[in-house]
Amino acid sequence: MSIFGNSGGGSRWQSFTPAVRNLVIINFLIWIASRFSPDAMYTQLALFPLGSPFFRLWQILTHMFMHGDFWHIFFNMYTLMMFGMPLERIWGSKKFLLFYFVTGLGAAALHLLVLHLQVDGLMAAGTAEATMKAYQILRTPTVGASGAIYGVLLGFAMLYPSAELRLMFLPFFPIKAKWLVIIFAAIELLTGLFASSSSIAHFAHLGGMLFGWLLIIYWKKRRKFYDNNI
Repeated sequence: MSIFGNSGGGSRWQSFTPAVRNLVIINFLIWIASRFSPDAMYTQLALFPLGSPFFRLWQILTHMFMHGDFWHIFFNMYTLMMFGMPLERIWGSKKFLLFYFVTGLGAAALHLLVLHLQVDGLMAAGTAEATMKAYQILRTPTVGASGAIYGVLLGFAMLYPSAELRLMFLPFFPIKAKWLVIIFAAIELLTGLFASSSSIAHFAHLGGMLFGWLLIIYWKKRRKFYDNNI
C-alpha cells in the first residue's frame, strides 16, 4: 500500500509505481532526519566493516537508506525512478522489492568481504603505516542505495537490452542499455582494483550487479523472469 494511499486524485505521485514511490519517500525522510542528528544516525545506521567496534548487524540493511549530501541521494533516487518503475510495472511491487533488497544486501556482502580481505592484508603486513590504514578502514562507514541501484540498472538492461538511453552529460549520443551496463561494470571493476584510494564503494556496485544477475538467471531457469510470480 502506498504511503499516500489512493485518495486525493490528481497527485503526480500517483503516476509513480508504489514500491519505487515509497522507497523514494523513505530515503528522503531518513536523509532529512540525518541532517538533524548526523553523528548518532551515521554511527548506528551506516555500514561499518566487520571487526569494527561500530559494526551492528542491522547496518547491512539500514545503510541502504542512508546517504551523504543532497546530490548523492538525488542521483540515486533519480536513477531508481528512471529504471525501477519499468521493472516494477513488469514484475509487480513484491517481486521488484525482492529484487531491490537482494541486490542491496548482495552489494553489502561483497563490499564487506573486500574490506575484510583488505584489513587482513594490511594487518598481516605489520608496518605502522599499514596498521593505521587498517584502523582507518574499520572506522569508515558506507552509506547509500547505490548497490541496489546498480542492480536495478542491470535488471533494466536484461529486460530491455536494446533500449536506447541518453546520459545527462552525453545527451546527443544514445547508447543501448546492455552496453551501458557493461561499460559501468568495467569501470567499477577497474577502478576498484587499481584506484589507490576512493570514497566510492566500487565492489558494492559490482555486488549489486552480480546478485541481480544471479537472481535473474534463477528466475529465467524457472521461467518467471517476465511475469510477477516470485
